[in-house]
Amino acid sequence: MIYSVQVKVMPLKNLLDPQGKAVMGGLQNLGLNNVTDVRIGKHIDLQIEADNEEAAKAIADEAAKKLLANAVMEMYEIQIG
Repeated sequence: MIYSVQVKVMPLKNLLDPQGKAVMGGLQNLGLNNVTDVRIGKHIDLQIEADNEEAAKAIADEAAKKLLANAVMEMYEIQIG
């Protein structure tokens, strides 16, 4: 069976996010002062062939650990569906 899996990768909360800070400055320059914080991450869609949902999630987890996310600087979440 083919599973559609989404991996959301975000910088760790306690680390500086230079891209987010740059976008925040741009929004303020546009007069959008109600935005109080911006964090920039990655959204990755995977199509995974697996026997069941648990196996698909395990494959996505391995991909995230080995390639998609840097454990020192980023966290990730996996969603199937």
